[in-house]
Amino acid sequence: MRRTTLAALCLATAATVGLTACQSGQTDGSRKSDGKPGGSATSSPLSKEKEAFAGLTGAEIMDRATKATTGASSLRMTGDVPDDESGGTITIDMALDKKGDCAGTMSFSGQGEAELIKTGDTVYMKYDEKFLRAQSKGEPAADVDAAVSLLAGKWTKMSAKGEDAQDIAGFCDLDTVLGDAEDTASDARRGETATVDGTPAIVLHEQDGKDRLKVYVATEGEPYVLRVDSESAKDPGSLTLSDFGKPVPAHKPSGDVLDLDALGG
Repeated sequence: MRRTTLAALCLATAATVGLTACQSGQTDGSRKSDGKPGGSATSSPLSKEKEAFAGLTGAEIMDRATKATTGASSLRMTGDVPDDESGGTITIDMALDKKGDCAGTMSFSGQGEAELIKTGDTVYMKYDEKFLRAQSKGEPAADVDAAVSLLAGKWTKMSAKGEDAQDIAGFCDLDTVLGDAEDTASDARRGETATVDGTPAIVLHEQDGKDRLKVYVATEGEPYVLRVDSESAKDPGSLTLSDFGKPVPAHKPSGDVLDLDALGG
């Protein structure tokens, strides 16, 4: 699951960041986090009385978890992932589905926040001033001030089919984000039991060279992946998955919306 839940998502998010930094902001009908990014997980020793996934190896549990998670029609991702390009951290809280709709927020190393909504064929985004200035470092001061004046705190929109929005549209599509999950082999080992935001889980341990992962899989109901923690010193990060199958709150923002496609001529 590493490439799909951490690396692939990080790459998709980083691509979105690069696009939004060089384009004139877009808006979003934001979905504020109702909890701390990444959620919470607690561990406990394995119980011999009622063993979760009795008789299954870690790899077999991971296979079930992968199928269940990739089969979900929608889900929500919250947490922190590394941004290889900047060396910083991307914090996301995003709900997305297989129709390609999404709604949520993202920030980079605490330097402001951007809101993103995609519904149908339209992408909406909104940046705060801190975000715009942080992502425009190195640009002429007059250009940065002009961008802030035009975009900060305002909803913008652009066609999801346009060249400038393709990366964002891909990031909002759950099939794209989790696209190659089922092609990823696993050598996961069974670990301790735990709870993730109150849901019982089993912890699976994976290692790829120096990279170590802890994957929390639900032991009640569908065996969804609930959380992934990277313990790599180079690429630390954590993502919590929730709201499986729930409708994505992707709605057109109310009020005035700046049409970036019209501005571009």
